[in-house]
Amino acid sequence: MTCVATPTLVKGSRSTRSTIALKILMAVTGLVFIGYVLLHMYGNLKVFAGQEAFDEYAHHLRTFGEPMLPYGGLLWVIRAVLLLSVIGHAYSAFALWSRASKARTHKYVMMKAVTATLSSRMMRWGGVALLLFVVFHLLHLTTHTINVNGDPGSPYERLVSSFQPGQWWVAVIYLLAMLALAMHLRHGVFSVSQTLGYSNNARSRARANFAGVFLAVVIAGGFALVPLSILFGIVD
Repeated sequence: MTCVATPTLVKGSRSTRSTIALKILMAVTGLVFIGYVLLHMYGNLKVFAGQEAFDEYAHHLRTFGEPMLPYGGLLWVIRAVLLLSVIGHAYSAFALWSRASKARTHKYVMMKAVTATLSSRMMRWGGVALLLFVVFHLLHLTTHTINVNGDPGSPYERLVSSFQPGQWWVAVIYLLAMLALAMHLRHGVFSVSQTLGYSNNARSRARANFAGVFLAVVIAGGFALVPLSILFGIVD
């Protein structure tokens, strides 16, 4: 793994406490994202149950909690939590990266493991790529600003029409994003376990590494099934 270059931590110092707080903020917001993408992936897989099941699921998300919540209230709560989590995650990532850069300019002693994984080396740029994809995804399937094949009224039809062979480039964008997501999850889960103190020995680190790989394959693979199945005519 890559050892993050940060200024020397002095126990009890203000910089130490703030660095720990930033790492905890990144870990907690990361867990929020993991929970969300798991649920979102489950919802996307409803497409294999057919149009009626998928549209009913999409409608239920908007009526969930009524009358205590207004129509679409749950979605706005989720969006607010996710927006705050994105801000917190991005801020902590940038702050920790900035401190690491300053440590390098001040010639702090650092170590870089030669066995650093590709996913660990790509965390920063992978995060940027995912953020750009989220913007594209929202413009595509939430606001319908990007209409690649008209604007069908049914959520199922809108999804299926977006990944037809004539719009293969949309599927490519989604699949590349899922590759970035897999790499981010693989290293992110391991990093969360370190931050929260769950990987203090070789056995626990191996379990954390397995959990990262498992979640990366399940979540990114589950998402990728949808555009691939539509593109190759399994779902129509």
